[in-house]
Amino acid sequence: MEEIRLNKYLSEAGVCSRREADRLIEAGKVLIDGEPARMGQRVQPGQKVQVGDTILGGEKEEQILLAVYKPPGVICTTDRREKSNIVDYVGYPSRIYPIGRLDKDSEGLILMTNDGSLVNRMMRSTNHHEKEYLVRVNKLVTDAFLQKMASGVRIRKVEKGEVLLDAVTRPCEVEKLGKCSFRIVLTQGLNRQIRRMCETLGYHVEHLKRIRVLNIELKGMKPGTWRKINDREMAELQELLKDSKN
Repeated sequence: MEEIRLNKYLSEAGVCSRREADRLIEAGKVLIDGEPARMGQRVQPGQKVQVGDTILGGEKEEQILLAVYKPPGVICTTDRREKSNIVDYVGYPSRIYPIGRLDKDSEGLILMTNDGSLVNRMMRSTNHHEKEYLVRVNKLVTDAFLQKMASGVRIRKVEKGEVLLDAVTRPCEVEKLGKCSFRIVLTQGLNRQIRRMCETLGYHVEHLKRIRVLNIELKGMKPGTWRKINDREMAELQELLKDSKN
């Protein structure tokens, strides 16, 4: 782990939001190595952070990185009040949290870790890390559809008159697989991006499955299972991330 601002550290660890973290710090309810934390303080590698009964970090904390095959219906949240949260679903004995999200209706690969620095480097959009998906839609995939998906689609999300999302997606790799199916490789992770891209072009996603994140693949896994990332995969991942901004 690299040095990181305390409120961000707690947020990425799934303890609470940054705003709530600031309130807890101000109230003296957050300890770093047994001492009350200060507003704006940064967490150094190896330091132990405690919020109530939750303890994070420490010299002996082992880096955990799991590949999880999330089935449809499981929600990528650390909020234990959500009955279908992925933390309880996986049931790992140590505290871990998902790297990014995969929407409730989709299935496939989600990575889970206890390393906030790794989350930072993998999630920052400017790092352009690849994520690969298999998609089935409700009608014939045409050459025009593939070209538009590949070149970039303007997607919007508006709720109660407020524009929550208005963006043009980055150019991406798209390949037709069947009459109504295709493979797509994204280098960004906008909210429900593939579904919104398809909807904009008049298509409805019937099935969506993520099969790869960077060099980590879903291959050989069954829905609901998880595995630890092996040494070869970890070495390849660190090589891919070596120039990534944190």
